[in-house]
Amino acid sequence: MAKLNYEFLKSLPKAELHCHLDGSMRPKTIWELAKKYKVKLPVDSEEKLAAYLQVGENCKSLEEYLKPFAVTTSVLQWQDALYRATYELAEDNAEENVRYLEIRFSPILHQDKGLKLTEILDAVIEGKRQAEKDFDIVIGIIICGLRHTDPEITLKLAELTVAYKNRGIVGFDLAGAEINFPAKDHKEAFYLIINNNINTTVHAGEAYGPESIQQAIHYTSSNRIGHGVRLFEDGDLLNYVNDHRIPLEMCPTSNIQTKSVPSFDKHPLKFFFDMGIRVTINTDNRLISNTTLTKEYEIAVKKFGFTGDELKYLIINGFKSAFLPLKEKVSLLRRITKELEEKGLQIRRDYV
Repeated sequence: MAKLNYEFLKSLPKAELHCHLDGSMRPKTIWELAKKYKVKLPVDSEEKLAAYLQVGENCKSLEEYLKPFAVTTSVLQWQDALYRATYELAEDNAEENVRYLEIRFSPILHQDKGLKLTEILDAVIEGKRQAEKDFDIVIGIIICGLRHTDPEITLKLAELTVAYKNRGIVGFDLAGAEINFPAKDHKEAFYLIINNNINTTVHAGEAYGPESIQQAIHYTSSNRIGHGVRLFEDGDLLNYVNDHRIPLEMCPTSNIQTKSVPSFDKHPLKFFFDMGIRVTINTDNRLISNTTLTKEYEIAVKKFGFTGDELKYLIINGFKSAFLPLKEKVSLLRRITKELEEKGLQIRRDYV
């Protein structure tokens, strides 16, 4: 087997399940869009912009981590900007052999200049479709409700999701600060989503304890959990998640920056993996966290000690957890398994 260095990890086919559109833009694009639409930025040069938006290791909390989004969303108020950001995010992922990508965003954050929710979603979907034509990548869009907003707004976004089912939208999410904003407040929106047989994923157990994960599973019927780093605090719930094969969308760099986890040494990713939990590796926000999916896999090797034998199953977890129809998922998995085996990574057929 080849050495598990950056170039080898980059060459492997990968799936990215937890990636925010407004947190994963190119600094150059933000700068150009700001000039085009006369949006005032907090810095006076393109060179300073990336450093301003990347939170780094000194970030003190999730709330501080979220502050740069005010800048990125300020230039995503026009259809061509949303199209471009979506297309470029797909291109950046395809360049590092991400074969399946789920992009999530909240349309209500892009209405400052009067765009309708449908216009916003249409622009993102068109960017997705063009990227799929141009690159070797499959893309799904996830609409996010926000914990801190009125549950009526979340319901409106759920109705939008239902209207766009089978038109590129693959799931519904609840994102944002967890403390004082419980998922159960938004259960009516999720009731609509669930009853229309749409996939759900909820940010939970990131800045709040396992009760948040429990609510996500039992009040909003979440099919996957975003982050879930606090799951280890409740052994009974941990076993439930494991028994029901509920995937965790883990984002190591982001988890350290938001102080969800104090250090890589304390991060539970490897512990969860060894327990048999279906953990996946993701970026969260490529720009804000200054990362790529390949970097996150490199962290898995260097910080968590994943071997090549373990790494292949971590990759497979991502594809198995995709919000895809079973037939499409099986077809993609067969292709990915073949590619991994060609790289010297043999897959057991009984892996669950």
